[in-house]
Amino acid sequence: MTDQPHVLLITTDHWPADLLGYAGHPAIQTPTLDALARCGRRFTNAYSECPVCIPARRSLLTGQSPRLHGDRTFQTTLTMPNVPTIADSFRNAGYQTNAVGKLHVFPQRARAGFDDVILAEEGRPHWGVWDDYDIFLGDQGHAGRQFDHGMSNNQYTARPWHLPEDCHVTTWTAQQMSRTIRRRDPTRPGFWYMSFTHPHPPLVPPQHYWDMYSNVDLDQPVYGDWVPESWHDGVSGQTPSTSKTGQPSAPSDELCYRLNVQRNGWHVRSPQTIRTALQGFYALCTHIDHQIRLVLGTLREEGVLDDTIIVFTADHGDMLGRHGLWAKRLFYEGSANVPFLLVPQKGDDRVAENSCDDRLVNLRDVMPTLLDQAGIAVPDSCDGIPIVGDQRREHAYGECNEGPMSARMIHDGRFKLVYYAAGNCRQLFDLHNDPVESHDLSTDDNHAADLNRLTALLCSDLYGSDRDWVSDTGELVGLPNQVCPPLSNRGLALQRGVHWPPAPVTPPNIGETNPGTN
Repeated sequence: MTDQPHVLLITTDHWPADLLGYAGHPAIQTPTLDALARCGRRFTNAYSECPVCIPARRSLLTGQSPRLHGDRTFQTTLTMPNVPTIADSFRNAGYQTNAVGKLHVFPQRARAGFDDVILAEEGRPHWGVWDDYDIFLGDQGHAGRQFDHGMSNNQYTARPWHLPEDCHVTTWTAQQMSRTIRRRDPTRPGFWYMSFTHPHPPLVPPQHYWDMYSNVDLDQPVYGDWVPESWHDGVSGQTPSTSKTGQPSAPSDELCYRLNVQRNGWHVRSPQTIRTALQGFYALCTHIDHQIRLVLGTLREEGVLDDTIIVFTADHGDMLGRHGLWAKRLFYEGSANVPFLLVPQKGDDRVAENSCDDRLVNLRDVMPTLLDQAGIAVPDSCDGIPIVGDQRREHAYGECNEGPMSARMIHDGRFKLVYYAAGNCRQLFDLHNDPVESHDLSTDDNHAADLNRLTALLCSDLYGSDRDWVSDTGELVGLPNQVCPPLSNRGLALQRGVHWPPAPVTPPNIGETNPGTN
């Protein structure tokens, strides 16, 4: 063991916690991550405090909850808070700090405390910045061709990647991180942040990985007993969710406004479109898994693997059709529960090999955990906690969006309360006995005490405009329910176009908040 271990933080985008072979998933192939899990500890109750990209990454980089770092919506032009970041803290302790991949901070070339950032920002040259991956494609003779495949960054149509595999952003990210490690200063420890943009759409894996799942029986989405039958897409014997004219079925009167908006935002409804989406998504995950091997191999060949702490996690998950829903911004397990693997440096017995831990973990805990493992003081600005040791939180609070689109969560380690302000809708799940959230217990008299206890915790955590949801007598009343209007999508969920010649530069307006997708 060394007093100044190297640290490798690996993040992905949209990866649900259960998409690991080690977690018992029946179809996904993740041999590298499974091996890492056997070398350390898997935290099974890790949750994104705000399961959408920018707020989640602010928690990861600052060690702060959305309440402190100031974003629970998706504020595209909000600069980083004036607090030490994880990179600042390692750099101030003598580390060289490098990031490769997606940062999702503003302005785009801000470094968030890193000595250097090699950037892949999912193709936003229309904001006035060509990232390093765009530049790489140009050097390879593919300038502006990143999105010639035609798939959207926020939809679930899928096809194989259209350029050579070595030009895929996942391959590029692993190559750049491997080179960064090779070029390190050998006299100083390294903090390396490798941030993959996938499996976030577009669903465009290389052909080899697409083919891996062509003849595999893929798991089908589960539907809770609280989900209307008209949302049971692709299930034999169920009524199709669209009419003969192709129009979507009417919003459900059984569920609240927020869920109807989520349902109508994505139209992956037939058995074939569901399977195609899962095939593309799983293939992207396996491609990432295999590329991580190259970075681990680089660490091994450089003679520093045993002295490196490794964390693998994600900014949030994806519903992937569960309960008839897709994408993020919700607090069901598919969207909010994220993978969290911690591999200590060799010989550190604080983290047992091949172990699991069910304590409640948040993304804001990444920074204090890694600093603590490396023997570095945790800044007072962090409200996250180290997750190795005796300190545990009694409950986890989650928040995403404001006003009628608000979703909130209270999780006590067994019971989870999911709350939607519009319609004052509460759902209660017993995750010990119902890990896929099939049964809503909110109307079960046997669990009235659990519902009331978690509701009281929720009310105590509300702040700002959320306090208007509580009456003068202390009762949670929420907001009036709304009727979900038909949702058109002329822009195909921020579909990118041809980027050579370059797209017109239209920088975002300062203070802009994007309430839908990214």
